[in-house]
Amino acid sequence: MPQRKRYLFVCVNRRPDGTPKGSCAQRGAVEIHAALKSELQARGLAKTEVRACTSSCLDVCWAGPAIAVEPDGYFYGRVTMEDVPAIAEAFANGTRVERLVLPSNDFDEKTSAPPLPVPQPKPVEGGEP
Repeated sequence: MPQRKRYLFVCVNRRPDGTPKGSCAQRGAVEIHAALKSELQARGLAKTEVRACTSSCLDVCWAGPAIAVEPDGYFYGRVTMEDVPAIAEAFANGTRVERLVLPSNDFDEKTSAPPLPVPQPKPVEGGEP
């Protein structure tokens, strides 16, 4: 297997429920990682161009789900499932999705833009009220 040109480190760290800053896993990062791997594979990029890997905490929990793009040295933040095709397309075209690139202020929780909400579990039908 040849070395890829880029590696995407998708934070899948999970903090305990109720942690104020939340975590990437609570915001869907595990599913985003799986979708990104699938999308890169479908576009023929996975074996030579881009590898999506999982990562533990990238220290930008408030801006998660976060993806570190190496060796380029930038981060995507607040990534949703809807962003996965655009990310794969950008790698196919040799570009990046600028609206997802974290600016320097997002690396400090005090100056960061607001986080994505942590999805709440859906009530089970027929369950207790």
